[in-house]
Formats: sequence, C-alpha cells, structure tokens
Amino acid sequence: MGYALHYYDLVLVCIAASLGLGAGIGYATPVAIEVSIAVLGVVAIGFIAHALFVNGPVDEPEDLTDEVAVEEVPQVLSPVNTAD
Repeated sequence: MGYALHYYDLVLVCIAASLGLGAGIGYATPVAIEVSIAVLGVVAIGFIAHALFVNGPVDEPEDLTDEVAVEEVPQVLSPVNTAD
C-alpha cells in the first residue's frame, strides 16, 4: 500500500518551506531575520487561510453534523481495542 500526497500534506510542506525560506533569507542576506520570517510568515498564513476557508475539509456545514461509527475510525486513532 503506497502513500500518496494529498492537498493538506502539500499545505503543511508549503508552510514549513515558507518559514524555512524566511530563515534562510534572513541568514544569507542583509535582510533582518525577524523581517524575513515575518514577511514569509504572512505567506504561511495565506496557505493556512486557503486550506481552511477556500478549500476547507468539508463541503457543507451540514457535513460537520455527521456522526462517525467507532468501526470507521482508523485503529491508530481509536481509543477502543478491537478483536482484530
């Protein structure tokens, strides 16, 4: 079973990359590190806002009211032991 990158995986990579790029610019150029991280932190906030509000994890607010059966929860997240 292979793993495929999904949209939210890429969002996390973009957040880390923008903050890392800010640190790199701060160290490698005469731009103050505080300024470069703050500016590229705004870019990271843009990625977060897009992931939450433009391409949110649910399609409709009614999706938030759906109940999930315990059997549907992945085993690594489930507090209930199964007989498997």
